[in-house]
Amino acid sequence: MTRVIRFHELGGPEVLRIDDVDVRGPDEGEVSIRVKALGLNRAEALLRSGTYIETAVLPSGLGLEAAGIVESVGEGVTGFAVGDAVSVVPPRSMIRWPAYGELATFPANHVVKHPPSLSWEEAAAVWMQYLTAYGALIDIAKLRRGDFVVITAASSSVGIAAIQIANMVGATAIAVTRTSAKREALLEKGAHVIASAEEDLGARLAGIAGPDGVRVVFDPIGGPNFAPLTAAMSRGGILIEYGALSPDPTPFPIFTVLAKSLTLRGYLVHEISADAARLEAAKAFILKGLATGALKPVIARTFPFEQIVEAHRFLESNEQFGKIVVTL
Repeated sequence: MTRVIRFHELGGPEVLRIDDVDVRGPDEGEVSIRVKALGLNRAEALLRSGTYIETAVLPSGLGLEAAGIVESVGEGVTGFAVGDAVSVVPPRSMIRWPAYGELATFPANHVVKHPPSLSWEEAAAVWMQYLTAYGALIDIAKLRRGDFVVITAASSSVGIAAIQIANMVGATAIAVTRTSAKREALLEKGAHVIASAEEDLGARLAGIAGPDGVRVVFDPIGGPNFAPLTAAMSRGGILIEYGALSPDPTPFPIFTVLAKSLTLRGYLVHEISADAARLEAAKAFILKGLATGALKPVIARTFPFEQIVEAHRFLESNEQFGKIVVTL
């Protein structure tokens, strides 16, 4: 029997429980991992509450990121052996391949031998944040030296990853956060910082980017800030939306979009992870950044496996700066 975290009803963090179950071994093309650490993501809270793009079949497992030691490999798998230290690129379905457990199974092409310099906690905090930011900024927007890029929800793990990637390619990152509470931490990461609830977002963006404006906006929020964000963009710029955190309606700034020939594009990380060629390019970029130190996961806080409820409560508090990790 293996301990796994599941929920038997939809709801808040309190519905999570540790169950003893028989965990299946790897099928053809899969790898089973003895988990050492888990990276938490908002997607798991959404699945648990019934508001995710997947629909849970109760009782449901959950989880998208893990790091650990290869326990066994399925038929046809090459390049991995029992005992290898690995981490996991988030699979398309956390219902089919849930990470929250002592033992977890994943598609082999989503398993990566990470740099040995990373701790288990850091390795569990790599792939969702860097793959999401890479896919938007590098694969889609072709971010380059000299570009200005606006990164909203900047103190999230994805936001910090985006700042690091912008710095890595020589772009200028403008971090947007709600209040000044995390300003100093974001400044230390090498970004300009705007506290949107305390400052005039449009005026500050114009002051930083100048008359040419911002070419790339990377946003998981939506809502009323679409107006000042698009107003600050350069002609031919691209706004990449990867979430919908705002409870308010998101206006479509049609005249700004027309006048500036803007692209507003929806994005999910699965479009990168599901494409073999794009995924391999992403892995190479991220592994290079990790090896050189240009990319380094920021861990907000760690919790033991038995405190998963407390970990999810902290996830939903919005107090974290960086990634929340659960250790086994």
